[in-house]
Amino acid sequence: MPVLLLAVTVFPLAAQTERAAEKDFVPVASFDPARDAAADIDAAIAEAKRTGRNVLIDVGGEWCIWCMRLDQFFADQKDVAAYLDRNFVTVKVNYSKENKNEAVLSRYPKVAGYPHLFVLDSAGGLLHSQESGQLEKGKGHDRERVMEFLKAWAPKREN
Repeated sequence: MPVLLLAVTVFPLAAQTERAAEKDFVPVASFDPARDAAADIDAAIAEAKRTGRNVLIDVGGEWCIWCMRLDQFFADQKDVAAYLDRNFVTVKVNYSKENKNEAVLSRYPKVAGYPHLFVLDSAGGLLHSQESGQLEKGKGHDRERVMEFLKAWAPKREN
């Protein structure tokens, strides 16, 4: 009988803890110099592992017009944003005079311009470093190029 009592007590607690973990993850949706970028990336990796997605690190700042244009692109292109959300856990990492996040960014290849995108697998390994200029067209971002990039680096799922 003690084993049954333990099972009745522990299993609901485990399920409750898992649901709490699902609710606890909050994506980093702004370039905030006060945030702990290393902790944010670690949380994104844990969420990616839990959900079978990759991590997309978006490095930039509130000062960066192309960063704002990329955000607006995803706001306007709902289906592209939905694809992004299904396949990636995104995390914004601030780079500004207030906080260059040099320690965490030293883990990855040098960034030449902003925004810059890094794709990590669900274990935190670097898969790709992307200059966002290659995704641009005119004064915005090219839908086909962005989708090609996302599809190339989305997790490979078995059908």
